Amino acid sequence: MTSGMTDDRTDDLTHQPQRESLCRAVAELGAQGWCQGTGGNFSVTLSQDPLRLLCTRSGVDKRRLGPADLMLIGPAGEAAPGETGKPSAEAALHSRIVELTGAASVLHVHSVANTLLSEHFVREGGFALRGYEMLKGLRGVETHESAVFVPILANSQDIPSLSEEVTKLHAAHSDLWGFLLSGHGLYTWGSSLEEAKRHVEIFEFLFECTARRTPFRPFVG
Repeated sequence: MTSGMTDDRTDDLTHQPQRESLCRAVAELGAQGWCQGTGGNFSVTLSQDPLRLLCTRSGVDKRRLGPADLMLIGPAGEAAPGETGKPSAEAALHSRIVELTGAASVLHVHSVANTLLSEHFVREGGFALRGYEMLKGLRGVETHESAVFVPILANSQDIPSLSEEVTKLHAAHSDLWGFLLSGHGLYTWGSSLEEAKRHVEIFEFLFECTARRTPFRPFVG
């Protein structure tokens, strides 16, 4: 992709296939109840240098996502030249994950299971998934006997600081395919949009299994 304001302003024409593919993927995830209200944010990578991602705009119901609801962002999640929309509040996390991993797509969902587990295990810093055949749906996992660690970061509205925590996490666990934000949700990614979507589905299946077997602390309002 050639950088520059002209390309960004003609984005509707030059990136329509990527827009439509992302919208289809998000619709399927939304049908599972993983992006209720305006929850969740989603992106696909267009280029690494300059960094350009197609990312969901702020305040959009992702279950009814259309091509015009996506916008171009660059480093730190900032709107690319020529864009007038407001990026998702967490767009900077997408940019940072792509910079660190080279991911082709980053997907962020909210589910009851991932929210409960992220709160329950945050003091331990995460938990391991093991013993399930569905683990093999995660890239690089070849046996149900594998243990896949799911790190949990404390949630924060300070996105630049949270981005730095993601950088530290990647330095310590460079083989990760996802992490949880406490009381918030799952971030996962892949070498293609299809792989990232599969990772969401696999993680969420495993989270549901784990949550059903976890004795959660009573809620105190």
